[in-house]
Amino acid sequence: MTAGSRRIVLVGASGVFGRRLAAMIARWPDIVLVLAARDLSRLEAVAADLAATRPAARIELARLDRLDPRGLPALAPWAVIDAAGPFQGQDHAFPRAVLAARAHYVDLADARDFVAGFPAALDDAARAAGRWAITGASSTPALSHAALDVLTAGWTRIDRVEAAISPGARAPRGLSVVRAILAWAGAPVRVFAQGRWTTRPGWSGPRRTAFPGLGRRWTSLAETPDLDLLPARFHVRRDAVFRAGLELPVLHLGLWALSGLRWMGLVSTLEPLAVLLSGAAGLVAPLGSDRGGMVVEAEGLDADGIHRLARWGLWAEAGAGPHTPAAPAAAVLRALLDGRLGQPRAAPCVGLVDLEAILRPLRDLPIRTGLERQRPDAPGLFPRLLGEAWPVLPEGVRHAHAGVAPVTLTGQARGRGAPGLPALVRRLQGMPPAGLHATTVTIAPTDGGERWTRRFGDRTFGSVIRPTRGDPWTFEETVAPLTFRFTAAPYPGGFSWIFDGWRAGPLPLPRAWAPRVRARTFARDGVYRFRVLVAHPWLGVIFGYAGRLS
Repeated sequence: MTAGSRRIVLVGASGVFGRRLAAMIARWPDIVLVLAARDLSRLEAVAADLAATRPAARIELARLDRLDPRGLPALAPWAVIDAAGPFQGQDHAFPRAVLAARAHYVDLADARDFVAGFPAALDDAARAAGRWAITGASSTPALSHAALDVLTAGWTRIDRVEAAISPGARAPRGLSVVRAILAWAGAPVRVFAQGRWTTRPGWSGPRRTAFPGLGRRWTSLAETPDLDLLPARFHVRRDAVFRAGLELPVLHLGLWALSGLRWMGLVSTLEPLAVLLSGAAGLVAPLGSDRGGMVVEAEGLDADGIHRLARWGLWAEAGAGPHTPAAPAAAVLRALLDGRLGQPRAAPCVGLVDLEAILRPLRDLPIRTGLERQRPDAPGLFPRLLGEAWPVLPEGVRHAHAGVAPVTLTGQARGRGAPGLPALVRRLQGMPPAGLHATTVTIAPTDGGERWTRRFGDRTFGSVIRPTRGDPWTFEETVAPLTFRFTAAPYPGGFSWIFDGWRAGPLPLPRAWAPRVRARTFARDGVYRFRVLVAHPWLGVIFGYAGRLS
């Protein structure tokens, strides 16, 4: 072993999160990674994968049961990471054994009771051993708090915080994760809502939550450590909620119905259904996607006393989502190796590593993040939606979309589109045929939104744009009988309309059936410009037009 190398024991290395955490830390040259679990045959498969991708990594295998850790001292650990779980209902005997072996302890616990009792149970032992004991180094509470630290930096008051997580239906699901959810689904959950502590059923209050990059998914109240830590650490005045969701409505709402049986006292627990429900989820998984994500929101007053909304989102593609819960553990372990955490103690993983450090292990994966801020009381739809990006837009764009007085723009636009049915749609809606046309666009404020009237030659095409009810981050454009939902995102010299969903009247329509929409509004060389393209994979270009107006 190279001088100075430290032995890190990863318990649960063959699990869903353990395998991904092992890949993150195996790239470090200053460690020896000891993969530990009860089944050595599964560890050998993990070690073989690491050897193929990280040939320089120093890997050892060890059989270890976290419920019987007598063999731990023989492994001579510098640090031990517990990625095994589930932590619901567990005591703190294993982290105590780790500290007794004079090793640092880190876990990925998301169990509220385990994390809540962690500092009192282990702080004295951690200080006496001169070693850190860190719990909750996962999506909750580590990542949610790191995101909120960025969102609310400098704020003088925080009224509401809410976090939600939704994995893709095709994401691997360990049986322990299913059991952990069923342990509290339908059980009384203590939550800070409407400015006071109250009790609600676990997995209750299903509603559609907007996830940046993913669209809307069903979520419900989840019992996680954040329900205690968010109100305490951020001094929230009104609401502090953590929600979780299953991508497929049949699974999410089915679990909600089952949780009602427990809330009504008809069953004492749903845990015996773990194997059955895990199998059912696997059967319908092909109906969903391999895309998952997380969203964190905050509302309050900034340093100048201005009312603010802020939102941070993470979305993962191509099955990369399960790497996310492992990233905080990798980040805090790296901080321990670098000596950046200060005096050892026992604590939840909040405020120990920042958002940038947590995201660093994910940078080579198809995972993206975004941060938005807005003033909910700002006049005008687009100034409100674009928030801090609005003041730096070109004057022509701000004049056209200020939303406080009617504006008429004139110039020319060129239309195009496929023949056949798309041409009929264009004719019925008043959209322009192919070619160059004299164009007038009138934008008039109405009911918190805008009414757009577009005249292309002798044709008139109208639509109504308004805020989405219940979602301050999106807006809708109605072209009867269809309504399209968008987010507004900064674009060089202007902003883009990012398609987020659609419906016919009140009926939501599948995204898979939706046309592909690309719309941009911007100014270049002092000229206001727009480009719109609506195409469908079955029909081709339904319509497209681009123009210059003044």
